[in-house]
Amino acid sequence: MSKTNESLMQRRMAAVPRGVGQIHPIFAESAKNATVTDVEGREFIDFAGGIAVLNTGHLHPKVVAAVQEQLTKLTHTCFQVLAYEPYVELCEKINARVPGDFAKKTLLVTTGSEAVENAVKIARAATGRAGVIAFTGGYHGRTMMTLSLTGKVNPYSAGMGLMPGGVFRAQYPCALHGVSTDDAIASIERIFKNDAEPRDIAAIIIEPVQGEGGFYVAPKDFMKRLRALCDQHGILLIADEVQTGAGRTGTFFAMEQMGVAADLTTFAKSIAGGFPVAGVCGKAEYMDAIAPGGLGGTYAGSPIACAAALAVMEVFEEEKLLDRCKAVGERLVTGLKAIQAKHKSIGEVRALGAMIAMELCEDGDVHKPNAALTGQIVAKARDKGLILLSCGTYGNVLRVLVPLTAEDALLDRGLAIIAECFDELA
Repeated sequence: MSKTNESLMQRRMAAVPRGVGQIHPIFAESAKNATVTDVEGREFIDFAGGIAVLNTGHLHPKVVAAVQEQLTKLTHTCFQVLAYEPYVELCEKINARVPGDFAKKTLLVTTGSEAVENAVKIARAATGRAGVIAFTGGYHGRTMMTLSLTGKVNPYSAGMGLMPGGVFRAQYPCALHGVSTDDAIASIERIFKNDAEPRDIAAIIIEPVQGEGGFYVAPKDFMKRLRALCDQHGILLIADEVQTGAGRTGTFFAMEQMGVAADLTTFAKSIAGGFPVAGVCGKAEYMDAIAPGGLGGTYAGSPIACAAALAVMEVFEEEKLLDRCKAVGERLVTGLKAIQAKHKSIGEVRALGAMIAMELCEDGDVHKPNAALTGQIVAKARDKGLILLSCGTYGNVLRVLVPLTAEDALLDRGLAIIAECFDELA
């Protein structure tokens, strides 16, 4: 009996808990660059990129070769038992890439959530404080501490009770929805007045471009004022670059475009082209605040993933992917704005580099989110052979995270499918 998506979905439902979501009822069999083929032999254009993990595309030859070579040497020793050069080399390259004119050190772990958890641990140890300020709409992971930081209960922590305390939430600036830089700064000052003294706050954590929250870009003037506020009160600024990092926004890290540097930066997702590695990079004095044994993990900084990440960084240089990122972003934004001109349901098209979003609303009113249409567009696009993702606090944002290595012709095919979906549904 040949495998089908339906038969595999039935097996999945019987074997996997329902809490593990699945956006598309499709089982992938193989992939190449920016296309995926399912178990029934149908090819799809991939505008999701494994949720921002495949900036260098599926199975980039250089990444595959690096992993194959590493497989002939060693796959695991646990870095805390026996070290290996790829871990150190990757840390050196990340230290050189992360913004900030100061000495840096990098810790490698396995997932984005783990990176954020460790950034908070480091901030607490470095400052002797416990509190953390996060933002509305922020997404920082699914572990217990990161769920406290994540600004969305349903579905991430629904039914699980209260998450760990000591986390306070400020407003993320968003001009589209009436939250100015002044408003956002004032919301932090209110926390200082009503909830916690500045001397009790170890860190403020922010995504320079919100991921799950809707791809809203933090204004530069806000980031500068946030940096000054942190400096004034001895608070560490953590930039969560898990989704923005590895070239998605047109610079290797989005903070390069913000005019200021964070004290600690988290990264993961596309850094290793589909292999699990994540980390925290920060000022050396803060990174050294925790004694030996206080950081690490059995699989943290896997030799395989480190080899893949080093190859990804070479690919960015050799193929000039930061330039390509800007070209991809411009091409897609131009195409999406042409679609917007025909449909009032598209309230805004926004992007930083190739981190692109369309916000859908009712009757042209951006204060009336249209989650239903968003879901319909995602489903209709899939039927036509395009994999899309949605996001946003109200589920009304379409996001594009296509591999930066995708050819122009494929980008245009994807745009044509999106246009057809809006013509038919909106």
